[in-house]
Amino acid sequence: MSAPGSFAVDVGGTDIKSALVDGNGDLHDVRRTPTPVIPGDGEATGRAIVDTVAGLVPAGVAAAGLIVPGWVDDARGVAVQSENLGWRNFDFRTRLEAELGIPVGFGHDVRAAGLAEYRLGAAREYSSVAVVPIGTGIAAALILDGQPYSGDGLAGEIGHLRVADGPACACGSRGCLEAVASAGAIARIYRRRTGDDVDGAREVIARMHAGDRTAAEIWRAALDALATAFTALTTLIAPEAIVIGGGLGAAGNDLFDPLADRIAASLTFQRPPVLVPAGFGQDAGLIGAGLLARDRANPGVES
Repeated sequence: MSAPGSFAVDVGGTDIKSALVDGNGDLHDVRRTPTPVIPGDGEATGRAIVDTVAGLVPAGVAAAGLIVPGWVDDARGVAVQSENLGWRNFDFRTRLEAELGIPVGFGHDVRAAGLAEYRLGAAREYSSVAVVPIGTGIAAALILDGQPYSGDGLAGEIGHLRVADGPACACGSRGCLEAVASAGAIARIYRRRTGDDVDGAREVIARMHAGDRTAAEIWRAALDALATAFTALTTLIAPEAIVIGGGLGAAGNDLFDPLADRIAASLTFQRPPVLVPAGFGQDAGLIGAGLLARDRANPGVES
């Protein structure tokens, strides 16, 4: 996948994951470093992240790949906006290439994970596919006829489709998919309705199996919301498959079977997509960052 000695970096809101990527695409020496956040100053946060990443990259690597959350213009190498980290139009790629003196691939965290699944993982058998991690939030990486589609960094925000007259979303709307069916939302809704603290969506599912009717209602509502969103996605772009990752992707038959049934029941002439569990789990972003490093160092040569 990557040239020997490339380096992958995945910036999150609380920590930065990094790893060496060998010539076979395997990750080595995976580390977590606290994300340096300067409250109220996105520009300073961006500079601090550049300094931190530059300090992580070992001497002698051939290329690096950096991925970040938020609105990202992959082609220009610019992080356009992040509500959580505060930056606006921060030119990560140019600054890091100047700092490191090596090619730096740059992109969006979910699209990088989707690239990893498409080239090397669970989506590699399909030419048109959506890769959808469902964790704290929900977003989609889109591959259409074999080509990644970013819509200038705005495509794939499936988490902000309005699917119900539901709770408020962080984006300012109400009833967004992310506010109803993300792993975080499922646990949050359960806590609000019962007053009981739960350790994430998995515990809500476990309580459903133990006979908890409230847990069952919340899970059914999440499945209905996901089916509504995935049916719309299928009608618009006709993916052969939807690859589901993130924390909720590990829910197995509690998720995949009833969700597939709901989607099939909602479609008429459209082709139902195959629902596939993601292959790389929490490392998908880092693997994708390694691919971006390879692409930047060897333009025109797909790894």
